[in-house]
Amino acid sequence: MEILGYIASIFIGIALGLIGGGGSILTVPVLVYLFAIDAVAATAYSLFIVGLTSAVGSVSYFKNGLVNIKTAIIFGIPSIIAVFLTRAYIVPAIPKEVFSVSGFVVTKSILMMLLFAILMIAASYSMIKKGGTKSDKSEGTQKFNYPAILVEGTIVGILTGLIGAGGGFLIIPALVILSKLPMKEAVGASLVIIAAKSLIGFFGEGGETVINWLLLSKVSAFAIGGIFIGTLLSKKVDGAKLKPAFGWFVLVMGIYIIIKETIFK
Repeated sequence: MEILGYIASIFIGIALGLIGGGGSILTVPVLVYLFAIDAVAATAYSLFIVGLTSAVGSVSYFKNGLVNIKTAIIFGIPSIIAVFLTRAYIVPAIPKEVFSVSGFVVTKSILMMLLFAILMIAASYSMIKKGGTKSDKSEGTQKFNYPAILVEGTIVGILTGLIGAGGGFLIIPALVILSKLPMKEAVGASLVIIAAKSLIGFFGEGGETVINWLLLSKVSAFAIGGIFIGTLLSKKVDGAKLKPAFGWFVLVMGIYIIIKETIFK
């Protein structure tokens, strides 16, 4: 199963490199089901893997001048604060047994996986739907909808802190709509934001997770290798055409997690 886990880690990076976001949504299921890591610990591991991989992926965007620093700071600050506070205080405060329904006890780990599955289904919709946000043209003078950016950044930060996903599928449309960024700059800024908030969230852990640094390093290395492969493939393959197919896969995975964590638990 570990070998399958490392192979899956490569595909996480490939997906990130090919479609610019969404690949990180697979990190927690890979850690839980292939590496047998507890769901709560997996969300912490995922923060590090997603953060480090996004940081490496952002390098090429920096080189090509496609990272809007001002936007990354304005959107990133509320998101970083939210993810840090979530990992430091909210996650440790969740009881090990949250509630029970007809004898079925919803534990902290099950709750985390169910929240993750719901986010996967939401992410799959944004990848499957036609149209979407695809502006590559400058919208003129950049304008910021500060209240909306504050709310969106905070929500993304809380979600990232709770379930360990980067949230690129939420950040990129928000940057295009709320900050009037061209798509390529939105992807570049998104990678920087995800890297900053994920790594800060990881190091803001409340102390309840014991980290297996050897495993974490190996999975991160395979994911980073995958993002290089994905970036190379993106020059030959249109990632936009693959995105709906990947969205259907994420949808099936989300439904599978809900069934596994409830009916077959």
